[in-house]
Amino acid sequence: MRNIQDVIKAIICTKISILSVRGSKMRRKYYRQAVLNAVFVTFLVFFLPLITLAQLPSNQWQFAITPYLWLPNIDGTLKYNVPPGTSGRPEVKVGPNDYLENLDFAIMINAEARKARWSVFTDVIYLDFSNETSKVKSIDFVNIGGNPVSSSIDAGTESSLKGVAWTLAGGYSVLQGDLGRLELLVGFRYFGLKASTDWNLTATVNGPGGSQVFPRSGSISQSEDLWDGVIGLRGRLNLGGSKFYVPYYLDVGTGSSEVTWEGVVGLGYGFKWVDIVLAYRHLYYDMDDDNLVQDMRFSGPALGLTFRF
Repeated sequence: MRNIQDVIKAIICTKISILSVRGSKMRRKYYRQAVLNAVFVTFLVFFLPLITLAQLPSNQWQFAITPYLWLPNIDGTLKYNVPPGTSGRPEVKVGPNDYLENLDFAIMINAEARKARWSVFTDVIYLDFSNETSKVKSIDFVNIGGNPVSSSIDAGTESSLKGVAWTLAGGYSVLQGDLGRLELLVGFRYFGLKASTDWNLTATVNGPGGSQVFPRSGSISQSEDLWDGVIGLRGRLNLGGSKFYVPYYLDVGTGSSEVTWEGVVGLGYGFKWVDIVLAYRHLYYDMDDDNLVQDMRFSGPALGLTFRF
């Protein structure tokens, strides 16, 4: 490493010497090239430790598994098909709800396998929420259009959500060394949601012209499966020579969704064979008007243990 840096310094000194003994015309001729060289050398000096180590990664398989608990706050909008016995599609606002307020069950696990610069990882989340505070925002009457519903006539609407989010992706480390790791990724994410809403209004809702009516109370359930391709990056930033580090993750995708993106940032501490990580995670979906999920946000803290072997 030191030999390489000495060579770089010698190149810089040689270039400076040449420019100092030439005339002004020659200086102008080489000025632009000297600037480019300086930028290039600065880049090398800063990233050289990362690049050098990235060229000599371990050829042994390395594995990690992370069970964790994520406590998301749910905030979104659902638009159901026309319930039986009615003539309009209800649009329901779900949340925001407090952490753990209505969480019935959850399973969350992340796993990865790594060899040299390449890696493959998967993340699986199952969440079951019941009795989420909701509001009927509007009724989309068939062949007539939407009719907003005043929040003052909502007498207690609740929704239940059961969902599975599964991400599978492959990654390639472009930088890896003492400062941390930067990895590019490509893969897909599946999101399967089953939603149920029980609405309770103080009055019926009439469509434009009064020919269609939405009842004061009722219930409906509907499921949806979303598949999206995603690209992004992930990695970690080591904090000096300590055992603390900052893990990060960001992806964006599309497919069944108009757009979906996920971001994670946190603080980790590494022991000999296990890490403890506290992070904040945000998952977002945005859909078109024909889908059950119009938009959905899951945001909240997560705590996990990473076991390496």
